[in-house]
Amino acid sequence: MNNCSYDCCKPNSKEFQRVVSHSSLLKIISEENRLKILCILKEGEHCVCEIINHLSLSQSLISHHLKDLRDSDIVSDSKKGNKVYYSLTKKGRKLTDILFSFD
Repeated sequence: MNNCSYDCCKPNSKEFQRVVSHSSLLKIISEENRLKILCILKEGEHCVCEIINHLSLSQSLISHHLKDLRDSDIVSDSKKGNKVYYSLTKKGRKLTDILFSFD
């Protein structure tokens, strides 16, 4: 069978765009520290200072990971006083349900 007959291989198809989108998402969540952050946020909203207490990473590195997760619509942020709190989006909750359901 000719590969060109598969929609996932045709650049203008919805299936192709879905493959590209999933590939980008997998690249974001494949980083170990981002998965740890998602595991923490799965339990509820946290600020960077709280996440620092659980990971051996600098504030700037955690913020960088959170930015990548936010840019991918996996987490959202809200400012409360002088702190920014992060939580999972609907997409992030669905994703963590899948990721952390495996034994």
